[in-house]
Amino acid sequence: MSEMPPVKAVVFDVGRVLFDWQLSALFEKLVDDAAELEKVLSEVITEEWHFEHDAGRPLGEMVPERKALFPDYAHLLDAYATRFNETVPGPVAGSLELVEALATRNVPLFAITNFGAEFWDQFRPTQPIFDLFRDIVVSGKECLVKPDPAIFALSAERFGHDPHEMIFIDDNEANIVGARECGWQAHHFTDAERLEADLKERGLLF
Repeated sequence: MSEMPPVKAVVFDVGRVLFDWQLSALFEKLVDDAAELEKVLSEVITEEWHFEHDAGRPLGEMVPERKALFPDYAHLLDAYATRFNETVPGPVAGSLELVEALATRNVPLFAITNFGAEFWDQFRPTQPIFDLFRDIVVSGKECLVKPDPAIFALSAERFGHDPHEMIFIDDNEANIVGARECGWQAHHFTDAERLEADLKERGLLF
C-alpha cells in the first residue's frame, strides 16, 4: 500500500473486533423457549434499544422505562443491567494476539468503541489487554457514537495523531465509511487473519 501514508498508530473497535458480543449469550441462559427468546431479543431487549446506552442514556432511565412497557420481562431487564459481561462470550479468535504483537513492536494502540458507560465500567476491569492501549474513547462516556464525525475528531485530538496517520479497524461498514470521510485510513474487519495480512502489508507486523 505504498500510496498510503505510513501508519503511526492503530485504533481498534472493541465489540466484534476484539471481543465477541451477543445479547443472546446471556438470555439463552435465562429463557428456555426458542420462540420466547426470539421475542425478547427482537422486541424487548433489542440491540437498537441497547444502543441508547451506548449513546449516553443511563440505565437508571432506560430500564425503568422499559419495565413499564414490558412488565412481564422485568426480571430479564434486571439481568440486562447487572449481568452485561455475560453478553461477551470471549475474545474474537486471533485478535488479542495481534494487539499483543503490535504492542511488542511499540506501535501506539488506541480504541474507539460504541459502549455504554456503565457497562464499560463493568467490563473494562476484567480485561487486562486494555492496559496495552494508550487511550480509549468510549461513546457512552462522551455521548458521541460512531460514525458521527465528532467522535472521530475528538479521538484524533485525544490520541495526538493526524487521522491520515492512523488506521481504524471496525466491523461495521458505516463506521469505516465515516472514518474514511474524516481522513482516517481504515480496515473493515471480518477476521483476524485478514487483518494480520493488512497490518503486515503496511509494515506494522512481520
